[in-house]
Amino acid sequence: MHFLSQVGHFLVHNWGGADGIWVRSLNQLELSAAVVVAAVLVGVGVGAVLGHTGRGGFVVVNAGNAARAVPSLALLTLLVIQPSISLTANGFLASFLALFALAVPPILTNAYVGVREVDPDVRSAARGMGMTATQILWRVEAPLALPLVMAGVRTAAVEVVATATLAAFVSYVDLGTYIFAGLNTQNHVETFSGALLVAILAFLTDTVLALVQLAVTPAGLRRSGHLARTRGVGADAVTVRQAAGASATSSASA
Repeated sequence: MHFLSQVGHFLVHNWGGADGIWVRSLNQLELSAAVVVAAVLVGVGVGAVLGHTGRGGFVVVNAGNAARAVPSLALLTLLVIQPSISLTANGFLASFLALFALAVPPILTNAYVGVREVDPDVRSAARGMGMTATQILWRVEAPLALPLVMAGVRTAAVEVVATATLAAFVSYVDLGTYIFAGLNTQNHVETFSGALLVAILAFLTDTVLALVQLAVTPAGLRRSGHLARTRGVGADAVTVRQAAGASATSSASA
C-alpha cells in the first residue's frame, strides 16, 4: 500500500507543468498519430490495390511478417547512429521511422486480405451493373473490407502507442522518459508510474478505435455478427455472404 501511495503522489505531483504528464502524453500521442496516419496512407493504398488485382499476395504477407520480426529498438539504434536523422526534431524523425516500420505490416496485410476476400459473386454483380474497376474497388470492395482494415489500424495503433516509449532512448520527451529515468536511477516508483501511464494510454487508444471499427462496419455485417453472437456461434459463410451482398448493393446504388 505504501508503494501505491507513492505512485499516486508521483502522478498527482507531476501531472501539470511544462514538462508534466499531460504534456508528455500529448507528445506521445502526437508521435503515434503521425506514424499511424502515414502507415494508413501507405498500407491501405498499397494493400487495397494489390488485393483488387490479386497480385503480390505472397510478397505482401511474407514481407509483412518479416518486417514485424524486426525489433524496434534495434532499428531505432541503427537510425540513431545517423546524425542527420537522430538530431532532427529532438529524436522525432528517428522514432517516426522506427515506429513506421512497425505500423505498416498489420495495416498492409489486413487491407490486402480484406479486399481480396470480398465474395467473387459481389464483384460479378458490380460488373454486371456496369461499374468500372476503380468503382468496384472504392464503392464495393473497400466498404466491405473496411472492418478488417480498421482491425489492422487498431492493432498498429496500440503497438505504436505502447512502443513509442522507446523514443525516449533518442531524447524524445514522452511517457517513456519516466521509464528510462526511473531505470537509470533505480526509482521504481517513477518506472512503475511511467509504465502504468503507457498502459492506460494504450487501453484508451484500443477502446476508441474499437468504437470506430464498430461504426464503420456495414450494417449488414453488424447484424449478421449480432445474430451469430446471440446464437452463441460464429457467423456462417452464407449469412456473411448475404450481408456482404446487401451492403454492396446499397453501396452500388448510392
